[in-house]
Amino acid sequence: MRGTFLLLSLTLVAGAVFAADAPDRRRTEADLKAIAAQIEKVRQQASRDAVERDRLSKELKSAEQSVASVRGKLSQTRAQRAERAAERSKLDTERRGRESALLRARAGLGDQIRAAYVLHDGGPVKLLLNAQDPAAIGRLMTYYGYVGRMRAAEIAGINDNIHKISELRGKIESEDRQLAGLESAQQQQVGDLEQARSTRGKVLANLEKEAQDRKASLARLQRQQAALEKLLKDLDRALEKFPVDAKGAFAKLQGQLAWPVEGKLTARFGETRAGGVKWNGVVVAAAHGAPVRAVYHGRVVYADWLPGLGQLLIIDHGDGYLSLYGHNDRLLKSAGADVKAGDTVAAAGDSGGRAQDELYFEIRRGGKPVDPKPWFKNGAPPP
Repeated sequence: MRGTFLLLSLTLVAGAVFAADAPDRRRTEADLKAIAAQIEKVRQQASRDAVERDRLSKELKSAEQSVASVRGKLSQTRAQRAERAAERSKLDTERRGRESALLRARAGLGDQIRAAYVLHDGGPVKLLLNAQDPAAIGRLMTYYGYVGRMRAAEIAGINDNIHKISELRGKIESEDRQLAGLESAQQQQVGDLEQARSTRGKVLANLEKEAQDRKASLARLQRQQAALEKLLKDLDRALEKFPVDAKGAFAKLQGQLAWPVEGKLTARFGETRAGGVKWNGVVVAAAHGAPVRAVYHGRVVYADWLPGLGQLLIIDHGDGYLSLYGHNDRLLKSAGADVKAGDTVAAAGDSGGRAQDELYFEIRRGGKPVDPKPWFKNGAPPP
């Protein structure tokens, strides 16, 4: 999601919600816009600092953002196709029901006409001429009036069904055309996705070649870690005037949080990655596209690509607590969005140059990483 910090209106709403009970934190619209502009400046600077120094990172960012964008469009197209197919099925069912009702109505009307002819050949005029009892004539004429009105109503119902069936056929044809258009768009998007993935594969091959040099690999990891630390410090400074009003709630949640994604824990806090660089969080191997959920309510303060972590989302939970979600395939929330515990905020993936689909998760307190594992109520994520 590029340019996510430009969603100023969403940010303003978020600030108003979290600071509703703190009059001294209220800001004028101009002040809030200025703060949002500072946050956007931080994001842009982080992108320049971390990417422009490294040609391969810049190429990887472009390739992975292309993959994420196409996958997002493809997902939307598939959802639209499913909706259209369901609507067409519903219209088909309604059409078949109306056609059956039409056949029954026609058969019933035919039975009535034949019965009336057999019982009273000649109709009401003959009855009027042959009848002797005036009272009988009145009763028979009333009977014929009832029968006539019933026939007229059934004929009107038949005509209405015919009209409705014609409308339904038109709607079905329209749905078929839209489905065909969506299918064509999906085929194009699949082709675009394969091309984007191919480009990413070439960049990864170059990265792998460079990574064979231990010194270069260590330098890259150190640059990426420094970029993240700088980003978090800059965000902290920018958000000082725009805090999340959490009232110490997150600090009380140790041993109560649910894991953000299902999968297998593959790296733990404090373990060595390469050349002495240690993990500041945990890594969970997950299925591609698996839902990544917020561990607690807060406000999204970063949603963009960052070297080493790929598609990264950061949530501010207040009182200096942040949670980080990296290597996502797609980000489903934008900066400034309010989220609740359990909300799906991203889809797991392999961005940032990872060899497999996984989620990197980190908790920060006062800008420093803390071991996330004691915060979860279960020792390992659900498989």
